[in-house]
Amino acid sequence: MPERIGSISELRSAYRHGGLTPTELAEQVLAGLSGADGGPVWITTVPAGQLLARAERLAATADPATLPLYGIPFAVKDNIDVAGMTTTAGCPDFGYSAVEDAPVVRRLLDAGALLVGKTNLDQFATGLTGSRSPYGSCASVFGGGLISGGSSSGSAVAVAAGQVSFALGTDTAGSGRVPAALNGIVGLKPTRGLLSTAGVVPACRSLDCVSVFATDVADAVDVLHAARGVSAADPWGRPLPAERVVARMPGTLRLGVPRAEDLEFFGDAGQAVRFAAGVQALRGLVGQVGSVPLQSFLEAGELLYQGPWVAERLAGLDGFLREHPEAVLPVTRGVLETGRRYDAIDVFRGQHRLRELRAQVDQLWHEVDVLVVPTVGTTFTLAEVAEDPIGRNTVLGRYTQFANLLDQAAVTVPNGFTAAGRPASLTLLGPAFSDTTLARLAAAFTAATRAVPEATAPVAAPPGSAQVLIAVVGRHLAGESRNAELTERGATLAGAARTAPRYRLYRLETADGAGLPGLVRVADTDPDGHPIEVELWRLPVAAVGELLAGVPAPLSLGWVRLHDGRDVLGFLCEAYAVDSGAEDISAAGGWRAYRRAAAQRS
Repeated sequence: MPERIGSISELRSAYRHGGLTPTELAEQVLAGLSGADGGPVWITTVPAGQLLARAERLAATADPATLPLYGIPFAVKDNIDVAGMTTTAGCPDFGYSAVEDAPVVRRLLDAGALLVGKTNLDQFATGLTGSRSPYGSCASVFGGGLISGGSSSGSAVAVAAGQVSFALGTDTAGSGRVPAALNGIVGLKPTRGLLSTAGVVPACRSLDCVSVFATDVADAVDVLHAARGVSAADPWGRPLPAERVVARMPGTLRLGVPRAEDLEFFGDAGQAVRFAAGVQALRGLVGQVGSVPLQSFLEAGELLYQGPWVAERLAGLDGFLREHPEAVLPVTRGVLETGRRYDAIDVFRGQHRLRELRAQVDQLWHEVDVLVVPTVGTTFTLAEVAEDPIGRNTVLGRYTQFANLLDQAAVTVPNGFTAAGRPASLTLLGPAFSDTTLARLAAAFTAATRAVPEATAPVAAPPGSAQVLIAVVGRHLAGESRNAELTERGATLAGAARTAPRYRLYRLETADGAGLPGLVRVADTDPDGHPIEVELWRLPVAAVGELLAGVPAPLSLGWVRLHDGRDVLGFLCEAYAVDSGAEDISAAGGWRAYRRAAAQRS
C-alpha cells in the first residue's frame, strides 16, 4: 500500500530537520499515483520527469525556512488553469490548453508548493455528488459505495487518500464543503474574493470561490494566507481588511445554533445524534450560545437553483452548449438549460429578494458571531444518487447553498461517525471576512473532539445496534400516554435520574386539558433553577430520527445535563412557549410529583 503523504506541518518539520528532501517526497508522491492517471480521482497528472525536475530545482535553489509551502505537494481542480495543462472543467470537448497559471495557482507555486496534477469534478462544477463526470464517479475514501461529494470530488479524495497534502477546489453551492464532509477532512470556503477566481472556469461568476481542502485546519489557513491576494485580472477580488487579520478567541464568541424545527436530517438519526454531540462540544468552547432561525438562510439558498442564478450558470456556457449539446452530460445539460426560463425581470426580482434576506441575516450577526450547521443532513451511495440525481443533490445542498449568496465565510470540519459508520461533519459560518475567527474555533473543536474515541473513528457496530440514552420528563414516562412511542421503537428503561439544578418545569395548556410538561433550561446563575426528575430510556440510534419527527412544537430533542454531570439527549421546550402564562411546576420536582399533588388537592 502506498505511503500516505504527510500534512503540511509534518512535511515542513521533516524538511527543516533534514529528514526529507523534495526529490524524496516527489518519489513518494509518484509511487502513490502509480496507475492513477486517467482514473476517477485524477484527470491529468504532471509527468514524472517534470515533477522530479521541479523538486530537484527547489532543493538546489530554495531554503525551506523562507518558503511557506516548500516542497508541499498539492492538487488543483480541473476547472482552474495551470499553464501548459489542459483545463477540461469535466468536459473533454470543452478542454483548452491554459496559457498561464491562474493567480491562485501561481502564488502557491511561488510559495514553494509542488503541483501534482488536476483532479476530477462534477462537470462544469454543477453538482454536489461527484457522480457527474465523463471521467468516472469518485467514491468516498470510507467505501461502501458512498459518494465522494462534489463538485470538487477528486480534490477532496486526493487529500483524504493521502496522495497530496492539500488541494484546491471551487465552491459556489457547497462544492468545497460537501466533499470534505463525505471524506472526513477540512474544507475551507473563504469569503468571496479573498482567493482570486481569475483563471477559473465560471459556474456563477458573482458567487464563485476557490476553496481549500486539507487534513488539518491550520494547514488550510496556511494555504489561504499563501494564496490570497487581489489580482488585476479579477474584478471580483477583495482584500482582507487589516482589522480582520487577527482572529477572535473562541471563548469570546457567541454561537448560534439552529432551532430544532429548522433542522432536517431526512430520516438519518445517526447524523442528528452526531450534530447534537458536535454542538455540545462547541458549547464548552464559546462564550454564549443562542438559538437562530434558519428560514432566511434556507430561502436564500433556494434562489440558487430555483431562481435566476441558474441563468448565470448558463451565461458562461451558452455558446458551447448550443454548439456542442451532445458533449454535456444529460443531467448537467438539464440543470443548465433551466436557466432559459428566466428573463431580466426575474433577475431583478431575485436580486431584490436576496437583498431583503441578506438584511435579515445581517441583523442576526448582531446577536451571534458564528452559526453552526450540519454540513449535510444525510449521506447517499452512488446507487442512491443514480435513482434521483436532482432530488438527492438538492438534499445535499440544504445547509451549503446559501453561504455565497449571503456573503459568508465557512469552515467544514469532521464530526465523527454515525453508528452505521457514515462520516458526519459540521460547518461553522460567519459574515464576510470572519475566516480566521472561524478557523480558530474550528481548530479548537477538532482538538477537543480528537480526544473522544467515538468522534474519531467509525463505530464497528452494525446499523441499528447502537443505542443512545434519552431523558424523558412527562408523557413519555413509563405508564404515561405517549410511552408507547418509545417501547414500540425498541426502547428499554435504564433507570431514574435527576437533572442538574438548572431547569424549570412548566405545564403547558393542551386541547384535551391534560396539560403538557415543558422542561426549560435556565442560566447557570439563575437561583430559581431546580433539579427535575427524569427517566432514562435506551433507544436504538436508528429510531431517534423517527421519534424526533413525531415531537410536536414547542418541544424538541436537545442535550440535558444530569445531576451527576452527564449530558444526555432529552425532551426540552422552547422558552417562548412559557411566556404566555404557562404554570411553573418546578417546585414539585417532576411531572409525576406534580400530578400526585394535583390529585390530592382535588
